[in-house]
Amino acid sequence: MEQKPHIAILPSPGMGHLIPLVELAKLLVLHHDFRVTCIIPIIGSPSKAIKEVLQSLPPTIEHVFLPPVSLEELEGQQPGIQISVTMTRSMPSFRDVLKSLVATTRLAALVFDVFSSDGLYVAKELNVSPYIFFGSNALVLSLFLHFPKLDESVSCEFRDLPEPVKLPGCIPIHGRDLVSPVQDRTTEWYKLFLRNTKRLRLAEGIMFNTFMELEGSAIKALEEEAEAGNLPLYPIGPIIQTGSTNQVDGSESESLKWLDNQPSGSVLFVCFGSGGTLSVDQMNELALGLEMSRQKFLWVVRSPNNESPSASYLSDQSHDKNPLAFLPKGFIERTKEQGLVVPSWAPQAQVLSHGSTGGFLSHCGWNSTLESIMQGIPLIAWPLYAEQRMNAVLLAEDLKVALRPNVNGKGLVDREEIAKVVKDLMVGEEGKKVQNRMKEVKIVAEKALSTNGSSTRTLSELATKWINHHDF
Repeated sequence: MEQKPHIAILPSPGMGHLIPLVELAKLLVLHHDFRVTCIIPIIGSPSKAIKEVLQSLPPTIEHVFLPPVSLEELEGQQPGIQISVTMTRSMPSFRDVLKSLVATTRLAALVFDVFSSDGLYVAKELNVSPYIFFGSNALVLSLFLHFPKLDESVSCEFRDLPEPVKLPGCIPIHGRDLVSPVQDRTTEWYKLFLRNTKRLRLAEGIMFNTFMELEGSAIKALEEEAEAGNLPLYPIGPIIQTGSTNQVDGSESESLKWLDNQPSGSVLFVCFGSGGTLSVDQMNELALGLEMSRQKFLWVVRSPNNESPSASYLSDQSHDKNPLAFLPKGFIERTKEQGLVVPSWAPQAQVLSHGSTGGFLSHCGWNSTLESIMQGIPLIAWPLYAEQRMNAVLLAEDLKVALRPNVNGKGLVDREEIAKVVKDLMVGEEGKKVQNRMKEVKIVAEKALSTNGSSTRTLSELATKWINHHDF
């Protein structure tokens, strides 16, 4: 049996779930001398992007793909439902892998995300300590932990509540801005969400991807409650994607070369994450709004989808053949001096760290938000699905590092509003304020990750606990 302490990691499907857990694995390997096995459930076959992430890992982080799950009968269902069903169907093969790790390694803990909570019962059965990695912030974690009680105390739909929901230590949130699954209480998705929130308190601890200096009052309120309920909480963020070893390919180098030729801080990066899609009408308004703003932009364009804003979340982006065909006629020609449009994907980390980038129009996925914070880039908050509306409220109203455009009566952000908000962020007084505030947040984020920083100390405390727990 190997001597080093070992951690098993179980991410649910989706790049946004895999990347922060893989980055956590790197920290445990580099700073605390653990070995890690990533156990990867898949729908169909693993995408090129997932394979690239796993192939770039150090040898002390191994990975095992579980047998693929078929979801043909769930075609068109919410990604959240598809993910939950995938995890449930993957449990027999997951149990076999975990059992083998228990027999051959000094397994200190299983770390899994909130969608993988089926794994909690397998861990308990095999006498492995289960820990949740919650990939979002303290505001959203607070909603999850309080949700079973909210479900009992609120009788109407949350979106119809006359007053905002007040979570301890957090900015009040209107029901319509709560996470997507709770927007219709009659659905299967709602029932799955409620089930997952009830399971959180069965773990031996919860790590979450934020830091004391960002959300101090929310974290303190959570910790006070957690102590009473004997549930240790570990704010260990910001954990973001670090240096992939991939070579820069054609589409990447085109973006970066174009940025090299733009003035410092002049470009707005427009990207809706690994899964966000706009409707046909909204894509049209965004194009015309960017053009009207006369500000420089680098826009990652994905084919529109009128059914769901999360339509791309579980799809392989390399299959999105010609998204540029959906842009308004003549748009690319008219804006060739003003902006660059790239299909499907751009090297986000490199774009955000580039000196020419001065703003980020984002879907407010938490991974993207933390990347923006670490580069000090102010935001235009454009939430689409999952917990992104809550993130947008946190960023625009509480932290004041983002501007948020208004939606019109048809549910669209129209071109005039887009042009106005883009100009406000890039060259307006309002933009200067959020830019300065974001610079302050960047400084405290770096401090949290420094040798003696709050998040570094918290992760060390947890690593020590895992090592001592098994007397390695």
